[in-house]
Amino acid sequence: MSRYNSFHDYFYNKFNKKILKLSIDAGFTCPNRDGTLGKSGCIYCSERGSGDFTFKDLDSITLQMEKQRKILERKWPEGLNIAFFQNFTNTYAYVEQLRKIYYTALSFENTVGLAIATRADCLSDEVLDLLSELNEKTFLWIELGMQSVNESIIEEINRGYSHTVFDTAVDKLKERDIKTLSHIIFGLPGETSESMMDGIRYINDKKLFGVKIHSLYIQEDTPLAKIYKEKPFELLSKEEYINLVVEAISRLDPKIVIHRLTGDPNRQKLIAPNWTADKLSVLSGIEKRLKVENINQGCNATF
Repeated sequence: MSRYNSFHDYFYNKFNKKILKLSIDAGFTCPNRDGTLGKSGCIYCSERGSGDFTFKDLDSITLQMEKQRKILERKWPEGLNIAFFQNFTNTYAYVEQLRKIYYTALSFENTVGLAIATRADCLSDEVLDLLSELNEKTFLWIELGMQSVNESIIEEINRGYSHTVFDTAVDKLKERDIKTLSHIIFGLPGETSESMMDGIRYINDKKLFGVKIHSLYIQEDTPLAKIYKEKPFELLSKEEYINLVVEAISRLDPKIVIHRLTGDPNRQKLIAPNWTADKLSVLSGIEKRLKVENINQGCNATF
């Protein structure tokens, strides 16, 4: 029996088939990189805009989806697709350009949904109208990089907008009945265990569709790498991270879908901590702790 509402379980129950998430690099940039707000981006963000495992060399969205599909269908030939616009800010363009891109992905055979990663400050009314249109045609969710609810931490990571802006975007999406997923990072410099759990409380209070929990890791191609090399700071141990994730699961509303429980660094570029490169070990450690302590999602929730 699964002890939490996982991506696999939720979508298998909904579609009665394995869901294959096809990650897409649609060529977007970010206002925190193109000079609108800044040029360096968030301090943890890689040169690929958190999309190190997409096929950037293929300009065509259809070709990218075909290539990923061929890899995944070796194991799951009957799976259905969700097109995941992953790199950088995937609503940061003119609406007609966005419409063409999104509908191209939706037209790919056996595609039943769209996941769009973006910034909370890149959701104009025109973009929201397009998302509402898509929401009526397919299974849609929007991914927003919250990372923390602590304003001082938000400023330190150079996100470029306040939590108030994030909260307003969440409310606008909710008003349109558009599912929203929030990313949260455990282990950011200066963050305490309780302030990390404040993020979980916020996700519960907003009744979000989903969450991705990431461990902080440092890659060579990020501003954080320079900061760390000049003045090293303490990073979470594997055991500490597992403890935090188990605590978060125990506090998280059982209706919220957990899409991810750890980060996924590029091993060739990873500086620290080394344990983050062994994703399976981290996940098995979480599963073991949940079982040993008899913890299920939401067992310690207060809402």
